[in-house]
Formats: sequence, C-alpha cells, structure tokens
Amino acid sequence: MLAVAHRDRIRIATISHGKANAFDIELSHAITRAIADFESSSDTALVLTGRGAMFSAGVDLPRIVEHGAPYVREFLPALSASLLAVFACPKPVVAAVNGHAIAGGCILAAAADHRVMARGTGRIGIPELRVGVPFPTVPLEIMRFAAARHLQSMVYGGTTFSADEALAQGIVDAVVEPDALVDAAAAAAQPLVSLPPTVFALTKRAVRAPAMQQIRLGEATDREVTEAWAAPATLDHIREYIARTFKKP
Repeated sequence: MLAVAHRDRIRIATISHGKANAFDIELSHAITRAIADFESSSDTALVLTGRGAMFSAGVDLPRIVEHGAPYVREFLPALSASLLAVFACPKPVVAAVNGHAIAGGCILAAAADHRVMARGTGRIGIPELRVGVPFPTVPLEIMRFAAARHLQSMVYGGTTFSADEALAQGIVDAVVEPDALVDAAAAAAQPLVSLPPTVFALTKRAVRAPAMQQIRLGEATDREVTEAWAAPATLDHIREYIARTFKKP
C-alpha cells in the first residue's frame, strides 16, 4: 500500500491504495507500520506522497456504510493511530501533496513538518461536517496545530482549496509544478536533516506538546465521537453525501 524508494537517505513513500488512496483499516495500519519502520531505520527524512491524481481522498465512506457500526468502532482508532504516528514521528516528515487531499488526506498532510503541493486541479480541505461526521480528537488537534488561524472556518465551512489558495491560507508551505514535486519535497527536508537528530526530535516534541496533551485528554470525547459515527442517523447522512457527491451524470 506504500511503495518505498530512496534518494540517498531520504525515504520516499508513495501511497498506492485503490482508486483514491482512501483511508480504511488496512491503509491506516499500513501507515502506522511504515512510520515505525522509518523511525527504526537509518533513513534521515520521509517524503510522503500519493499515486496518480490523489494524495488521499480521506475516509473510504462506502465501506463505512457497507459494514456499519462494528467496522466504525474498529476503524476510527486505527485511523487516529496512523495520523498520530505521522504527527509524533521524531524524524522530519514532508508531505508532497500530488493531488486531492480531502478530509483525512488533508489531515495526513497537516501532520507533516512541511507541506509542498503540486499546482493543478487538486483540492485540499476538511469537509467532514458536510459529510455529517464529527472530528475525532487526533485529527482535530492536528488541524488546530497546523492551521489554528483558520480552523473554525475550515471546519464549519468545509471549504476545499486549490494549491495557490491553500498557500495563501497557510495550509501548505510551498506550491510547485507537478513534475518538480518530489524534488521540491526532498529539498525541503534537507534543512531539517542538517540539524542534529536529537535536537530536532526534542524540539519537535516540545513544539507539539500542547497538541499531544489535548490528544491525551480526548479519550472521553472520542468515545462520544465513535458512537456518533456509528449511529444509524449518521450512517444515513453518509449515504446521502455519497449519493450527492458521487452521483453519475
């Protein structure tokens, strides 16, 4: 699900999972394992990108409605664990956003230390409320950390942004042409790699400590969020969203 290549000691991990690189239990576990493997390796930085026109389209919603509450209760903790693994990784992580980064895809990019997005038709944003689902603690705190100034408008409005709009909003750090994306992401990793690894890891941990504290306090909220996702009314909202968004012409 993640194809790995290298540029010297920079690891390039390309998400390759179905048509849309959508989050399900399997991809969530695969990302968690990939981060653990990266952390234990001699590689100095990770560039995370996607295959084709998708960075990630977010949660696999048809699978949610197909398998219902039992799947939701297993999936949401796995999703949060994968996003937290990226956010808390002690080594530099750069997101090379090659296309659409919607909902969980946007949050995955936000979990990185630096975000480079390809100019083109790709959109980035967090339309969860339009789908009809609340945010678990980990995704919300990652977005609060990465885009605090615009968090409320992004959450309530569910707007998605082009690459240049995302740059103006501070959601991404740089925009480049598609054929320069991975090179630009690897170059962005270099200043972080040049820092002493222990110094970088300790500083990153300190900078993200407030978010991590809120994540640790979010257990009770996450129980409520899980039950909200699993509720029949929510599953009906998701079905309606799928019908509206993916209806055939």
